[in-house]
Amino acid sequence: MNVQEQINNYISSQPETKRSDLQLLHGLARRVSPECRLWFLDGKNSENETVTNPNIGYGSQTIKYAGGKTREFYQIGLSANKTGISVYIIGLEDKKYLARTYGGKIGRASVTGYCIRFKTLKDIDIKILEEAIRFGFEATAGQPAA
Repeated sequence: MNVQEQINNYISSQPETKRSDLQLLHGLARRVSPECRLWFLDGKNSENETVTNPNIGYGSQTIKYAGGKTREFYQIGLSANKTGISVYIIGLEDKKYLARTYGGKIGRASVTGYCIRFKTLKDIDIKILEEAIRFGFEATAGQPAA
């Protein structure tokens, strides 16, 4: 099964409201960066145990860890969770930027250093979310994949 099929299966497996929101967000990410690499992480570790919610990823960058290790990872992530949906903007240097820039104008969402979490799309301003996603792609574009 290819990545797009995994993504389609994941989105299709969600309850209707989340399914519709995820489809819209998937389309939005693809419009913002149409040629980006797609990822699908099933949330399981090497022992096949579920350790996190599945994630759809968009784009590619090199993430640097303490000690000098690096690995390729996506720039933007999308995941359904028990209480709603999370949009991850990975690799930002300024961990206060998202909350400072978008937190006060996005609507009913929790905004942290790398995550925008909300219950449904109707709770937020989708144009502000698109702006944050666009910023995430642009801010991490200078970090080529390993």
